[in-house]
Amino acid sequence: MAIRLLKSLAVLLVSGAGFGPVVAHAHALDAQFDCKARPHAFIGQLINNQYIDPNPMHVEANSVNAFRPVHGSDITAFGFRVSAVIGYEQDDGLFKKGSGHVVTGPLYGAVLSAPSAAVETRLREAGSHATVHTVVPLLLTAVICNPS
Repeated sequence: MAIRLLKSLAVLLVSGAGFGPVVAHAHALDAQFDCKARPHAFIGQLINNQYIDPNPMHVEANSVNAFRPVHGSDITAFGFRVSAVIGYEQDDGLFKKGSGHVVTGPLYGAVLSAPSAAVETRLREAGSHATVHTVVPLLLTAVICNPS
């Protein structure tokens, strides 16, 4: 994932996301990070259940779409609050295309309000093979699945 995407997401998220405590009755995405889902199914379910806005808040040049959680929705992954959900799959109408070269292969994930070391530990404890990328050191971390 491009560093520019992560920096763009960081600016968007820090400007509009709260960093409050995780609510006890949050919708947990842990199981989806087995990386077996398709981006359409992952994002589509969250849209259908009204957890995220159906219109991306940002589309990177490489076509990765970033979706903002709707106000009042409490989404978590591995005990951390989800600040954004990201995804892209070529030739899928759910995702908008960016102005540059499209990412190779489908991907989906989430940006979490947590430091990367803590996220990495929880992912490995859960047996997930998702990759971890620091967005803003000590504040935001992206967890990405590249399903085959």
